[in-house]
Amino acid sequence: MKQPIRNIAILAHVDAGKTTLSERILFAAGEIHRPGRVEDGLATMDYMPEEKERGITIESGVAHFEWKNTWFNFIDTPGHVDFGAEVDMALTAVEGAVLVVSAASGVETQTLASFRKLRESRVRTILFVNKLDNPDYSLDETLINIEETLGVRPVLMSLPQFKNGKMCGVLDVLSQSRLVHSESGAEVLDEGWESDASAAEERALLKKYYAEAVEFASNFDDEILSLALDNKPVPPKMLLRGLKALAASDEYVICYAGSALEGFGIRSLVTALSFFLPEVPTFGEDELGQVVRLRHFRGIGEISLFRSHVDLPRRDWPTGFEFSRLKANMLLPVDEIRSGDIYAMRSPFETELGQVIYLDDREMCDESAGRDAAGNDSESVNGNAAPSISENYLPLLQTRVECVRTDDYAHVERSLSVLARMDPSFRVQKDDGGFWYLHTVGEVQLDVLLARLKREFGCEVRAGSPEVRWQERLCRAVGPAENTFQIGPHKMSISISASPLEGDAHDIRLSAEFMENAPREILAGVRSALLESTEVGVLGKGPLVGVRFEVHRFEWTEGALPPMIKKCCADAVAKLVKPADVQLYEPVMELSLECPVNFAGLVTGDIQAREGKVKEIEGDGKTHFLKADVPLRKIFGYATGVRSISKGTALYSMKLLGYRPATV
Repeated sequence: MKQPIRNIAILAHVDAGKTTLSERILFAAGEIHRPGRVEDGLATMDYMPEEKERGITIESGVAHFEWKNTWFNFIDTPGHVDFGAEVDMALTAVEGAVLVVSAASGVETQTLASFRKLRESRVRTILFVNKLDNPDYSLDETLINIEETLGVRPVLMSLPQFKNGKMCGVLDVLSQSRLVHSESGAEVLDEGWESDASAAEERALLKKYYAEAVEFASNFDDEILSLALDNKPVPPKMLLRGLKALAASDEYVICYAGSALEGFGIRSLVTALSFFLPEVPTFGEDELGQVVRLRHFRGIGEISLFRSHVDLPRRDWPTGFEFSRLKANMLLPVDEIRSGDIYAMRSPFETELGQVIYLDDREMCDESAGRDAAGNDSESVNGNAAPSISENYLPLLQTRVECVRTDDYAHVERSLSVLARMDPSFRVQKDDGGFWYLHTVGEVQLDVLLARLKREFGCEVRAGSPEVRWQERLCRAVGPAENTFQIGPHKMSISISASPLEGDAHDIRLSAEFMENAPREILAGVRSALLESTEVGVLGKGPLVGVRFEVHRFEWTEGALPPMIKKCCADAVAKLVKPADVQLYEPVMELSLECPVNFAGLVTGDIQAREGKVKEIEGDGKTHFLKADVPLRKIFGYATGVRSISKGTALYSMKLLGYRPATV
């Protein structure tokens, strides 16, 4: 019988203790000898220098462990909003997830965002309430907060035990047992606890939560319901069966509680992962597997995180392929790959995120590179490109970057291309003046990319100050405009017009004659060139969005090269759309903030000074809550400013609200 495989991700808001929990899970499973502390820069999963310096997860780290005869692939995802694309990619490769909720802060902005992502992706979720080693933090209040904010009923399956104000153990509901630390720091059963007369209160508490679990599970299992109605005991194996059905519902969520820092509640949580998560799905017989992430290691080059769709020993691996285990940043060779398992893959060709590789592709370099996860062509000629994760992340900042040394130009360009392929939320726009614009979600992502460019690729560049990336929109229909471009015997000419569209999408209409007579590469080249021209915009402040191009005529000579198409189309758009034809729209952020009430006036005044509009204010007498709409151009460096005003007590998060006509 094959060993079961489970793929899991861990998600949370920043500072909820996600990476600390990851370390404790690996320690409990015997994968590491001692759990590394994030504060000391020793976390196993956070191996990048930028992660150690900042104390945050940037790249989704991967580790593996065995528990209860189940093999786990374990992905620790970033909590910072700038790296949300990493979370999205991780969720394409997992069956289950642990969502960490800090008892110190409750459900926060990224907690809610992560939960919504999990629900949309249909990923089975188990909650872990963390930081209960502090007796001032209330488990009951956190559970109420979870139910009110996430809209699900948490079914508590473990709870902390205290002695003299200090956490001393965890009570496990399903096994009706108490877990304590051994001399080595591992969680073990307290063998004498069941007969300890002083523990009668804790045993009664466990029976209460067991009865609650039976009540909830009875909604999903008729046999449990029948026994419960007759006041007969429900054995643990039967309750487990009912809880498995409950865990798959949208109304309830299995919940465990403890402390990652102190190592309490970990054993119960990991055991639950082997109980409550679904099996890996069945894949197509002709599929080798799917690329779920791309990584680059100095001295090794590019590798793909790859989810296998087939069982295959080394002797049957396709020519040029090599598979390994990836443990943080270490590659460990394997002799076979198993369906549903996750590996590091080196391939003879360049892979793409989401790409499915097929066993029957003899010419893999040509055949698989153009397919998406469904096996379809990744782009149509007269429509929009297939949706991708990058479309969910609008780059809000643009930063000009140029080489320190002219001779490094080609190396920098290749390196930027690799980084852009690895991160679907990061984009590079090349300028004909010999520099590039880096388009990023936020400042933290930009800082990390520049640091990696130097450390991993050895690129010396000069970066300007990040600027807000606005949107440009057509005010009116324009054109047609004519443009001709010629190099030697090769000549191209185009006639084109444009009109505004609702929303941010682009539409490209090609004339029937052009569609009928032009080869596919010419059609795709024109479309690609027009889309690329919109990225630069007319005023250089941001992309031109919501525009429909109509190509009335396109003529070319045989042997014309793709760069000629790009130049011809770009010059045509420059002739077609003038600065007076566009209006600027600026990004507006929704700021959610909480701070002690004694700082409420200062914080609110600072937001208003930044042209912010406060739209919601709440408070409980101790904490001040507010929501405000603030222009992104006015909120650069806000972390430093609000930290100074509130003496480090304010917590905030931001998300893009939308774009509005610029007034500056």
